[in-house]
Amino acid sequence: MALILTGTSGSTTLDSSAGLTFSDSSSQSAAASPNVLKNRIINGDMRIDQRNAGASITPTDAQYSVDRWVAYRSQASKYSVQQNAASVTPPDGYTNYLGVTSLSAYSITSTDYFAIAQYIEGYNISDLGFGSASAKTITISFWVRSSLTGTFGGAIRNSAANRIYPFSYAISAANTWEQKSVTIAGDTTGTWLTTNGIGIAVWFGLGVGSTYSDTAGAWTTKASTTSATGATSVVGTNGATWYITGVQLEIGTSATPFERRLYNQELANCQRYFTSFVGAVAFSQYGIAEAVGATKIRWPMQCPVVMRSSPTLTVNGSGLVWALDRIGTALSSISLDYATTQIQSISATTANGITIGQAGSVNAGNFTNTSVTFSSEL
Repeated sequence: MALILTGTSGSTTLDSSAGLTFSDSSSQSAAASPNVLKNRIINGDMRIDQRNAGASITPTDAQYSVDRWVAYRSQASKYSVQQNAASVTPPDGYTNYLGVTSLSAYSITSTDYFAIAQYIEGYNISDLGFGSASAKTITISFWVRSSLTGTFGGAIRNSAANRIYPFSYAISAANTWEQKSVTIAGDTTGTWLTTNGIGIAVWFGLGVGSTYSDTAGAWTTKASTTSATGATSVVGTNGATWYITGVQLEIGTSATPFERRLYNQELANCQRYFTSFVGAVAFSQYGIAEAVGATKIRWPMQCPVVMRSSPTLTVNGSGLVWALDRIGTALSSISLDYATTQIQSISATTANGITIGQAGSVNAGNFTNTSVTFSSEL
């Protein structure tokens, strides 16, 4: 049965089996509809980098690189991470990738771990039915490029890290983008959160010891497994590179084309977990504050989207000042008075005596490297 919609520019036909046919004879098949809002990974094409703006980092353990992707390491200074590291050409249709570069030839021990991961919020995987008899099969797909060849590993796991599926994939040609996919039968046991906690964690190993590795291709209860046994160690070769983009996790037994979202949509998705207000120019404004004590001020800030949970506050750079009658006074002891998932109340101490009820602006002073960030990462 078909429905014909007629307007001034022609007619559009909607058919339950054929899909949409437009007045210019172009069409969208009915089979295309599952490709909408299918990818549970956020920033899988690595476009958003609020924290580092494309700069290279040598991560501390559990430090974020591009948005939503966190770097783990058991030993310091063994690899760097950067959006578009070394500026190689991404796969066709992509403009960005996450790049890892090994900084030494490190021989991993049994308890070592080096990995990149993303935590998917429980709300976003609740329909997978993991932990029940109706658990759905999922497929993870991605583009990867490495200077090394061989078998590489990763894993998906639950919030308690006691239900894990290690997986492996092969890179056959050095310094060549290859698309990979891994299909995983849904876990019918275990506890998988469907709230605002960790629903599924997706890990890609860069060098993982036997304590945190297990056999690929089956569910395991081996705690905190991060990769597959026998996987290639990127950090084991000085100067080795490993790049990834186009990461997708979807329901189904095979990979489908990568879901592309508008930039502003993907930025908002990332801002649910991390929001940065950057003082790009001197005297950038962060709000209007009220004096609430002889040396204390308080001002509200509102995040652009509702965050996952009440966030933590970090002020980076040279600091903030409170300006009254154009006189800037440096602020100290900056902290959250209270926070909701969207509105935060910040307080700070100023050295100068002030009058309760006075109002002034909070700004970056004569600095251009100050930022105020809110984080509610998983």
